Amino acid sequence: MMASGADMLNLVEVFDVMETDAVTGRAVWTGATGTRRALHRDGITIDPNAAAYCPGEWLNERGYLEAELARAHPSRWGV
Repeated sequence: MMASGADMLNLVEVFDVMETDAVTGRAVWTGATGTRRALHRDGITIDPNAAAYCPGEWLNERGYLEAELARAHPSRWGV
């Protein structure tokens, strides 16, 4: 079986953590992004159609994206 491009680059699927604004009812990003496993462990529902990818080295030990690393390379990864 051939590896996908994401596997070859060590990219990991991640999802934004969203919450509902009590006043507007709109989904608002909390500022956190994590792996499917981390969000499931923490009881957070994900939208499986809203995945993005980032280098695995950008994740902390809990499975969440370290924002400083993503900000350092915004145009390269788009995360």
